Amino acid sequence: MSTTTDTRKLYRQVADSIMASIKAGTYQGGTRLPSERDLAAAFKVSRPTIREAMIALEILGLVEARHGSGIYVADHPPMQDGADDLDIGAFELTEARRLFEGEAAALAATIITGEQLEEIEAILADMIKENVRRQTGESADRSFHVGMARATRNTAIVTVIENLWDMRHKSPLCANMLERARRVGVQPRISEHRRILAALRKHDPKAARSAMRNHLGRVIETLLAATETDALDSARKKVVSKRHEYTRRLSV
Repeated sequence: MSTTTDTRKLYRQVADSIMASIKAGTYQGGTRLPSERDLAAAFKVSRPTIREAMIALEILGLVEARHGSGIYVADHPPMQDGADDLDIGAFELTEARRLFEGEAAALAATIITGEQLEEIEAILADMIKENVRRQTGESADRSFHVGMARATRNTAIVTVIENLWDMRHKSPLCANMLERARRVGVQPRISEHRRILAALRKHDPKAARSAMRNHLGRVIETLLAATETDALDSARKKVVSKRHEYTRRLSV
């Protein structure tokens, strides 16, 4: 796939290419699409990019996940011109956050005040409460990251990080992917945020950068696992259900 003249996002390039193949009849209704691995090799992109493209096509009603089988072209796919309205996917957005927030954390570690540290620690306590209540708004999680950004004392950095967080809900594709993750129980990881806070307390920019980048790298990995096809999700649920059944039997 050429990236020198095509300025569309990578997932859009993949989605539009597959959409064109569907329109041309290369993939008929009911046809199984190639595997994620094969598509990634064919388009020379990463698995997250293929995952974003597949979810975009699913939102548009062009493909559907079938239990135990894979991704298929819908029997009567609508023929939209493109995925323009879907905007940014969760993988792309988290990759940007990893870049900006890693450096912001490093800068914050050098100048953060005791009062700001206490505020972030209080926010972390709120995050724990939200996890217990299984809240879906992630208000405390956002406050933690924005609070860290404010500790840089750089308004431009704060604005960028706030905008990146707000895109999570403004982009239909990103919002859809995050909702899928929440449905399978994904929540903010408290231990990773504690490591970020510990590095800030030590005023260690290298450790703060590493902790933030590692955290957001794991967010990408978690999103990748959480947005697998419904077939894989269903299989996992069956395994868990069967395990609980055998546990009950053994306790008799």
